[in-house]
Amino acid sequence: MGLPIDPPDSAPDNLTAGLPPNAAFVISVAARLVGVHEQTLRYYERAGLLEPARSKGRIRLYSLYDLERVRQIRRLTDEMGVNLAGVEVIMRLTDHIRALEQRVAEAQAELRRLRAAPRAGKGNTTWT
Repeated sequence: MGLPIDPPDSAPDNLTAGLPPNAAFVISVAARLVGVHEQTLRYYERAGLLEPARSKGRIRLYSLYDLERVRQIRRLTDEMGVNLAGVEVIMRLTDHIRALEQRVAEAQAELRRLRAAPRAGKGNTTWT
């Protein structure tokens, strides 16, 4: 099954600049913002590359994060020639790296907090 042909006038990335971080878009608006056909967004969801939120009425709601993922998928497929199986692996690894970076940042913050805390107990132990 091939992907639907996307509109030739792909939207620039700066259309979402300045929007609140919790902005959410229905599929028609999301598709227009990232310059793809609505069926492409549905296809990406079926392939497991996107997980848009759902309203109580089960309407897909795409976040700014979802829109950025679509842009990344498009860059990988259009500019680098990666197939969707490869995109899935790349996206999963990217997500894993981001999670690990967050854990490292949290551990570093905790280490700074512990080093700055007054020492309790006997002696003056220096942490290195």
